[in-house]
Amino acid sequence: MGILGGVLFDIDGVLVTSWKPVPGAAETLEFLDSKDIARAFLTNTTSKTRSQIADALTRVGMPVHADEIVTAASLTADYLRETYPGAKTVLINNGDIAGDMPGIEFVEESGDDPDVVVVGGAGPEFTHERLSRVYDWLCRGIPVVAMHRSLMWTTGAGLRIDTGMYLAGMEKASGHKAKAIGKPAPLGFQTAAERMGVDPVDVVMVGDDLDNDVLAAQVVGMTGVLVRTGKFQQDVLDRRAKQEFGLQPSHVIDSVATLPEVLRTRV
Repeated sequence: MGILGGVLFDIDGVLVTSWKPVPGAAETLEFLDSKDIARAFLTNTTSKTRSQIADALTRVGMPVHADEIVTAASLTADYLRETYPGAKTVLINNGDIAGDMPGIEFVEESGDDPDVVVVGGAGPEFTHERLSRVYDWLCRGIPVVAMHRSLMWTTGAGLRIDTGMYLAGMEKASGHKAKAIGKPAPLGFQTAAERMGVDPVDVVMVGDDLDNDVLAAQVVGMTGVLVRTGKFQQDVLDRRAKQEFGLQPSHVIDSVATLPEVLRTRV
């Protein structure tokens, strides 16, 4: 564990739930500001652009700049430009995030086969017909790129299943794998550390998802802090604790409001 160079936050379930603030979240960000501790935000949210996310957080008392936020969409755009330059791309996603994906040529689903298919976060767009079409493309070897493979997210009305639930079945049935870009892949964590100008070993990652946020961050050298808000499930943590050789979170806290108590040991 290195010195504290910066704090990386998941957003949904940690700072907000259904875009309503988690109590104490604003005060925790103010604490970081008072100590001149760098911060960044890493999210698999694909329903909003970075600017829209920054505006939403600012409206609920957490002033954030868009360039502090790393989204699965922006990471996916980087990957597409590098791996499939000029590709005709079909996008299936809940939300208009084209602003975070400049330089990508999107085409209609009803035309000729695309060069690549991009799947974002789950929502009303994930109809039987559309998912069947994605499955058909995957079976025929057309690259399918998932912005993330999260299994669920939390809302004010409860848990909702996400893209990873659908991908698992498609991959098993087709024998082909989709390329996933966002958390828990290492790229997002490393990109966020670079944005803060610090080494991953000097970063504390705060998340509500044991595997996608916390343990994935620890794999790249960060200190993981799991909060008991959002999608946190005690039985998942209990099962992991029973695994003799399973990776465990560095810290477990009730909410982001108590994060300063953890950080004071390193500032």
